Amino acid sequence: QVQMVESGGGLVQAGGSLRLSCVASERAFNVYAVAWFRQAPGKEREFVAAISWTGGTTPYADSVKDRFTISRDNAKNTVYLQMNGLKPEDTAVYYCAADRIYSYSDFRRLGAYHYWGQGTQVTVSS
Repeated sequence: QVQMVESGGGLVQAGGSLRLSCVASERAFNVYAVAWFRQAPGKEREFVAAISWTGGTTPYADSVKDRFTISRDNAKNTVYLQMNGLKPEDTAVYYCAADRIYSYSDFRRLGAYHYWGQGTQVTVSS
């Protein structure tokens, strides 16, 4: 059972930056793809970005492409989400998720991930 803990959320003004971290409890995490999803109040959880276990594949949602960057440090069992140019519409609880992913289409699919963190709140003021 992989335990995952997110951190780095907070309150920031529009145009600002935050870096989220997702730390896993087990070395097995290093062979899992990891994704970030987010959920705003009253909305469904949506895909933000993902990274393959090698780091060589990094799909992004169109809404965050060119503003957010996902990366991983397998030596630290950690995945990061660098968020620049934040907008009020980025306000949400951000969750990291992990699992073995075997097809490109599954990177964006909520149900493809078995392991989830508890979430971290990101609030962007206008």
